[in-house]
Formats: sequence, structure tokens, C-alpha cells
Amino acid sequence: MSRIVIIGAGHAGGAAAALLRQYGHAGPILLAGAETAPPYQRPPLSKAWLKGEADLEDLLLRPESFYVEKDIALRTGVMATAIDRDAKTVTFADGTVEPYDVLILALGSTARRLALPGADRPDLLELRTLEDAERLKAALGPGRRLAVVGGGYVGLEAAASARALGAEAVVIERMDRVLARVASATLSDHFTARHRAEGVEILTGVEVTGFEDAGVRLADGRRIETDVVLVGVGALANAALAAEAGLVCADGVVVDEAARTSDPSIYALGDMTRRPVPVHDSVFRLESVPNALEQAKQAAAAITGRPAPAPEVPWFWSDQYDLKLQIAGLPFAADRQIVRGDPSAPGFAVFHMAGDRIVCVEAVNASAEFMAGKLFIARRTPIDVVRLAETAQPMKSVAQD
Repeated sequence: MSRIVIIGAGHAGGAAAALLRQYGHAGPILLAGAETAPPYQRPPLSKAWLKGEADLEDLLLRPESFYVEKDIALRTGVMATAIDRDAKTVTFADGTVEPYDVLILALGSTARRLALPGADRPDLLELRTLEDAERLKAALGPGRRLAVVGGGYVGLEAAASARALGAEAVVIERMDRVLARVASATLSDHFTARHRAEGVEILTGVEVTGFEDAGVRLADGRRIETDVVLVGVGALANAALAAEAGLVCADGVVVDEAARTSDPSIYALGDMTRRPVPVHDSVFRLESVPNALEQAKQAAAAITGRPAPAPEVPWFWSDQYDLKLQIAGLPFAADRQIVRGDPSAPGFAVFHMAGDRIVCVEAVNASAEFMAGKLFIARRTPIDVVRLAETAQPMKSVAQD
């Protein structure tokens, strides 16, 4: 029976190990991760964890006893340093060498660093791991001020959590709007208005030029006084180990629809991969839990000889205050947008259209629009855009007759 080694004990790696057992793999499985905690959920780090509404047991994907019961060897706090594809071994920082028949890489991504004066200060925070979240949580509270550099989802979620804890928050974004790289202007405007209503200061079109004691320096000479600085300006795929082993990489490890790399004995999952997305007829590097789980299913099915799972529509979510944002699909091929509902109200949706087909839906407190939009994207259903824009028309009626 083949021996499977999984490097990376996050959501993707943990899911792959569990699915391999579920799908009938009876051979040895080693799941090794650099963090000391067992596989856990990362999305709550910027929300429930910061606000003290969750502890480690709440975040764990499965209790530690699961790995014992399923005969999965779980090694935490160990970092892989080299892959020898000829010998089929992985070397770890503690000197141990593990053989494999099949290797799964699930190393995730790492925070993008800014090449600015003071960017190497140890008091600058990021939010990628449980340890990061605990440092940020300890720094927040009444009378404290958080500066978030980068107006993406994680930064906005952290700002919302800071306000819930009684801290002040300022978001600094170099683009002309928050979420500029990942969402429509309609969505950006809605979240900007809500954050400002909650007391968050939003600065857009401003450039950070350096970090100082208790402050952030801007290009226009202003100094933003702050107690805590969180830098959230995107992430890079952790593909160095794969590249050093000679695997094909291009903004992530290149994989096929089975999550298989250029080496047929090695698979790669999650944030670190650049993968085909059949529903969009293209390849992308995606950073989301649903993406990690889909690729874990693909790899586990391929390894155990099961039929490949049906391709899924990429989807994402973000919770800020009482707003639940759900996004399905990717908007890159869109030629126009249809807004359904009032963008100044708590519930509305933005549909990105390519001709008469939906390629992406952004839904705020609008689960019916999200679910229907996701289904229409998967089926490539032609849509009547007049009916789509009318909230009086139920979503099931917007498909063309």
C-alpha cells in the first residue's frame, strides 16, 4: 500500500488526509505542519477569534483524537526543507527524512511584505496564522488605535472586529477604493459607507512610505498616529520548496484538474496552486477555503482511483458587522453589471454579466441571489437581464424562457 506524505497541516492538508481515509486509502498517511496547532479554520481568525467568541477547540477542523482513530500520523511544529524527487523523500528542519510514494503539498500562502523603511519592525503585525491573530487580539481594546495598511477583506474584517472591541481603526488603501482588486465599485462603496458609519476612518488613494514608532508615514507627509499596525496587502504562494524541487511553477505551483503537479507522484492544493477553473475556461490562483476543499477532493479521488468530482464554481465569503457577503464566480470576462436591489440597503446583489450569462455574483445579505447566481454560473444559463434587475421577480424566473 502506498505511503502518503502531506506537507502542510492547514485546511487543505487536513481535509486531504481525512478524505483519503474516507475514500478507502488504507496505507500510511503522514500529515506534517509547521504550526504547532492541529489543522484549524483560518477565516474566524479575523472575526470570532479576535472578538473572543471562539477558542481553539471551536476552530479545529477535527478533534485531535480523530487523527489517532483514523491512523493518521500528525506531526506539528515541523517544517519541510527539501524534496528529493528521485529518492522520493522529504527532509525536515529537524533532520528527519520521510519517504513517500505519493506526496501532497498544501503549504498555503504567506503575507506579501512591503519594501519600505521600517517594514521589518517586529511590532508590525500580519494576520495569517493563529499566532498572528493572538498577537493582534492582545493589542486591541478600548483606548487603542489600529491602523490597517491595505483595504482588502481581511483588513476590513479586522477593522470591524477592532470596533467591536472598542478600539479605533483607520484603513489605509493606495487604490482609489477599498476592495478595488477583488470587488465591484458598488460593493466597495457599500462597505466604505458602513465602516465609516461604524466609526472606522477610511483613507483611499494614499501611499504609505514608511513605519515609525507609533505611526505610519504617508507620501503626502502626514503621520497616522497608531498603537497597532496590521499590514494586509495580499499574499504570495508558498511555492519555493516546489520550485527548488523542479516542479513547474508560475505564480503558484501549476496543477491539473486532479491537483496533480508536473511530477505524477506529487499533488498540490489550495492557496499555493495555479489551477484550471473549468467553469471559467481559464486558470487562476485562488485563495479560499472552498478552493482548498475542492482540490483536496480532486487529489484524494485521483489517488484512490475514484471518479473525479464535478467541477465547482469558485466562491468566497466575508462577514463584517451584520453584513454577510457571499461571492460566486470570477468577474474577469464580464462586460457589464446588473444591480438587483438597493445598494444603500442591507440586502442587494451585483451580477457580472458576459453577454446573457452570469459569470460572477456579489451578494450582501442576499442568500437567494447568491445561491441562484452560483447555480446559473455552473449551468451557464442564459439570463433575462430585465427580470434579473427587478426584485419583484423571484430568482428562479430570471432564466430565459
